[in-house]
Amino acid sequence: MNDAHSVTYPQTVRRWDVFEISCNGTPEGNPFTEQTLSAVFHGKNESVTADGFYDGNGVYRVRFMPSFTGDYSFTVRGSMLDEPYTGSFTVRPAGEGNHGPVRVHNTFHFAYEDGVPYYAIGTTCYVWALQSDALIEQTLETLKHSAFNKIRFCVFPKHYAYNLHEPVSYPFAGTPMDSSVLTMDNFNQYDENSTGNDWEFTRFNPAHFRRLENCILKLQTLGIQADIILFHPYDRWGFSRMTAAEDARYLRYVLARFAAYRNVWWSLANEYDLLRHKTLKDWEAIASIICGGDPYRHLRSIHHCVHMYDFSRPWITHCSMQRTELHLGAEYTDRWRDRYQKPVVLDEIAYEGDLPYGWGNLTGEEMLRRFWEGALRGGYPGHGETLLGHENVLWWSHGGKLHGESHKRFKFLLELLSQTPGLGLQKNPAQAWDEVSAIPQEGQYNGQYYLFYYSFMRPSSRVFTMAEDAAFAVTVLDTWNMTKDEKGTHRGTFTVSLPARPYIAVQLKRVDI
Repeated sequence: MNDAHSVTYPQTVRRWDVFEISCNGTPEGNPFTEQTLSAVFHGKNESVTADGFYDGNGVYRVRFMPSFTGDYSFTVRGSMLDEPYTGSFTVRPAGEGNHGPVRVHNTFHFAYEDGVPYYAIGTTCYVWALQSDALIEQTLETLKHSAFNKIRFCVFPKHYAYNLHEPVSYPFAGTPMDSSVLTMDNFNQYDENSTGNDWEFTRFNPAHFRRLENCILKLQTLGIQADIILFHPYDRWGFSRMTAAEDARYLRYVLARFAAYRNVWWSLANEYDLLRHKTLKDWEAIASIICGGDPYRHLRSIHHCVHMYDFSRPWITHCSMQRTELHLGAEYTDRWRDRYQKPVVLDEIAYEGDLPYGWGNLTGEEMLRRFWEGALRGGYPGHGETLLGHENVLWWSHGGKLHGESHKRFKFLLELLSQTPGLGLQKNPAQAWDEVSAIPQEGQYNGQYYLFYYSFMRPSSRVFTMAEDAAFAVTVLDTWNMTKDEKGTHRGTFTVSLPARPYIAVQLKRVDI
């Protein structure tokens, strides 16, 4: 151990957890730019190089997520160390509920690294991690009892309607503009070109990033993926118009701090095409930094407003979609799958709420309909809630409590998705014109499982024609009331009576009799 600069680390860590090395060093000057730290980790099955970061108070850290069990060694090099430091540790098997990072599986779907299927049921809470400690805990308690297993949120604070107060912390040292004059009537006057901010973009605020890490880790405990939005245009602080060099420094710091958490996804931007100071060349450069600085290959995408990014780009692992028309979005899921040959995540298909804006006033029934429509077309829809009347604390931005209706019904959908033979659904190419029908993605299950959905239509019966030599257990599903009506076992051509109300689905499962 180096006497002048102690190096500390645990002797054991579990697979896919965070192994952290801490070094003491000087806090003088600008530690974020004048000091360097990195480590190389060696195991039987992998070798990983990870950059470190300054965490304030003279402490430097480097983090690593081991992907295998067994013995590892490491070598740490840093400007605060007199010489390289070597050590070793043991990786034990993963703990209960730890399945590793989520990966793309079967081209269009997801599974954890250990092979367990992952069916994304996402939500959006843009700046929940930058609220008061009490509101953060309330959000986590709400998530604990929900079906959500993914949440989108920002590193930077957000300036927009119903988002006019200051965050509890900022990512850089410095001071923000005076926001006491902001109102709902004049907030559009205070955009990314507003003056009065005084930031030191070479000095990060470690407390801000520790707050985010705490939220990431608590989400991990709940089994929820943290879909981290790195840039966005809704900004009065100047973070959306940093220089390319400032962007790169920020990204390297974020990667060093967050990449070792197994539940992290990278979203380069929310509505990238509204960031007027960035070009496609800039976004490709940002993607290159992320790919080069993330040794764990976390999922990566970018989100649009009007102009879709080219999701065929090799660095993009999945499509992060916003609806492109007033009333259509989930209906295009299978087209986007066919076009891009990647998983389609419908991160923004509008929100359940009562805002004046068209993106924020869906009924709960319509939000749920879009979920089922997208899911049966082989995609993964996302939720948001923008209901007023609760002290302007809107789930879509601040978190807190959910007050809508659609979220109560997503566990029912998740249960159905989890019953899929193999992994993942796809649109049934033989579906009728007046239904949405899904079959398993994996061809080995052809003819064994079907889901039919009738959305806002309300048939009183449907005729199904199956093979004469196959028997199917028939269940009528009321997706709004979350009921199951077992209709017995049938073969060949048969008629199923339906309740003649909207949001009904039918499940057919082949059985041996």
